[in-house]
Amino acid sequence: MTGSPAPEIDSQNLTDEVIESAQHDLSKRELEIVELVAAGLTNQEISQRLEISKRTVDNHVSNILSKTAAGNRVALVRWALQSGKVCIDELNCCRLPDAPV
Repeated sequence: MTGSPAPEIDSQNLTDEVIESAQHDLSKRELEIVELVAAGLTNQEISQRLEISKRTVDNHVSNILSKTAAGNRVALVRWALQSGKVCIDELNCCRLPDAPV
């Protein structure tokens, strides 16, 4: 049985301007959640890891998707890779910035 091809992700071609703007708008907690989403954790698993409610994680993920113009979690991970927020191996590794005080 063959399935239909996956829908194209609207945010595949994020502009540098969108990436730059989103980098400044995400809080330290939101960046932490982006890293956990990129690691493949569900919202429930993220809530357990961070010891916060799943509803709080749901809200954070929703806000992150809006701020990054990512239409879904896959597009969010793509954004995180493009903007250097997550690592895929030792050669492509970054460190999350500290939130401004």
